[in-house]
Amino acid sequence: MPRLFAIGDIHGCYKPFHELVVKIINLQKTDRLILLGDYIDRGEQSKEVIDFIFDLKEKGFDVTPLSGNHESLLLESYFNPEMLPLWFMNNGEITMQSFGIGNIKDLPEKYLKFFSELEYYISVGNFLFVHAGFNDHEEDPFSDRYHMIWESRLVYENPVFQGKIIIHGHRPKNVGYVQRLIREKSGVIPIDTGCVYEKELGYGFLSALEVNTMKLLSIQNS
Repeated sequence: MPRLFAIGDIHGCYKPFHELVVKIINLQKTDRLILLGDYIDRGEQSKEVIDFIFDLKEKGFDVTPLSGNHESLLLESYFNPEMLPLWFMNNGEITMQSFGIGNIKDLPEKYLKFFSELEYYISVGNFLFVHAGFNDHEEDPFSDRYHMIWESRLVYENPVFQGKIIIHGHRPKNVGYVQRLIREKSGVIPIDTGCVYEKELGYGFLSALEVNTMKLLSIQNS
């Protein structure tokens, strides 16, 4: 069976992202890799993270990047300057520095296109991949993009999620907590292990989940 991986919030942590994909996962072209958004902000190498995603796709690797709330903040700031203060509160200025620009309008077209075309969720078998979560009270939860990038839940009761396992990022959890949920066969598994928060006890790891075997692979950001 081909391997199916998901990686949570990278947040400009290029070095652990590259090492996780190349050395620990040893990604093959028969594998599938789903990225759960938040590639930018907070960490200092947002551009390098996006360029590595470009490189993988150009070389023929099966990579599906989803949108996170930080990509949404960038786009909102691009098209509405009034949103810039909110993005900057979330470390958007660090991302602009990474791209070597002083004005968001100077973002090169290929990156704007990348951010604009990101999907919000993807379904593979009985797995649902999303950055944050879903609106459990909406008749069609897949119509609510706001919840997909901003709101997470521990449990879902909407009938559309029956028999599904939801893999998401957005809210940092320590590796031990994630592993416990995996052992307990939870229907909702968060895999953001706080790569960018390396100075906080229990965090500072970038994690990949091989969903067919439910094996969690983590690398420490140093």
